Amino acid sequence: MRRLLALFGLGGQGRGAEGALAAPASTTTIGIGITIKGELRDEGTLTNISARAIVVAGVVHGNLSADTRVEILPTGALTGAVKSGSFTAADGATVKGRLWVERPARVAGPRA
Repeated sequence: MRRLLALFGLGGQGRGAEGALAAPASTTTIGIGITIKGELRDEGTLTNISARAIVVAGVVHGNLSADTRVEILPTGALTGAVKSGSFTAADGATVKGRLWVERPARVAGPRA
């Protein structure tokens, strides 16, 4: 697991499980075509956060773009812009920045 995290620059600094010196933390970019299901943790910097849905339970300094929804949980803090079809922030969440909530464009289909 540590090797996989190091591959994405998420291993942080220090010594890994085998005692080898881990690479220093760096900026991590997840590009177009990458799919992540589950949880993503990062001790460094992650840029270009764009997904179908985003749920924040930690601290984010940056912009979020989601096709369907952005949700900030009670333990979450966001400083940055949000563009999404839906936005919610729970009691206790911290949000500072700009917010654009737009319904996705509807695709016209055949009418009966």
